[in-house]
This record gives sequence, structure tokens and C-alpha cells, in this order.
Amino acid sequence: MAAEIDEITINYEEDGILTVKELDKVVLTKGAWSTIIFRYQDWDPKKDEYSPERYTIRRYRKRHGEYKQQSKFNISSKDQAKAVVETLQKWVAE
Repeated sequence: MAAEIDEITINYEEDGILTVKELDKVVLTKGAWSTIIFRYQDWDPKKDEYSPERYTIRRYRKRHGEYKQQSKFNISSKDQAKAVVETLQKWVAE
């Protein structure tokens, strides 16, 4: 667990292979409840390569000095990401 928001990562290694590779992150909100959006790739052992870019929005809660993930929403493709962005832009403009 991370004690500071900037220490949080979704990098995940298994058997010496980085199976989830974080490419970028943006902290959207800080505090006892924090929100981070990540850009990442998953390792595909069948193809021996990383997947196309994916995105995830995760909420963390700080308790007893440590951040713990509380929820997540995965965006599995650029097309889905574009649809989310377009919808939010439309709603914000209203």
C-alpha cells in the first residue's frame, strides 16, 4: 500500500514479467478520497507483446495512513475512451 498519492501505481509484475505496464497517470483529486486516471497496457503472453493502450479510473481511500483502492472503471479501447470524452464534453457544455 502507498502512504502518498504519488506512490500509487498500477504496475504489476508476475513471475518476472510486467503484466500491467503503467504508461501515464493523472491525479484528478487528492485527499482522504482520491481519484486517479491511468493509461496502461496489459501483457499478452500468447502474442508475446503488450495490448493496445487501455485506461482506468480508480478511487482510493486513505485510512490509517495508507491508500487502498475502493473502486475502478476500466475503459478497454480508444473508441470507448473517445465516447466517454465526447459525452462528458457535451454534458459540461450544457
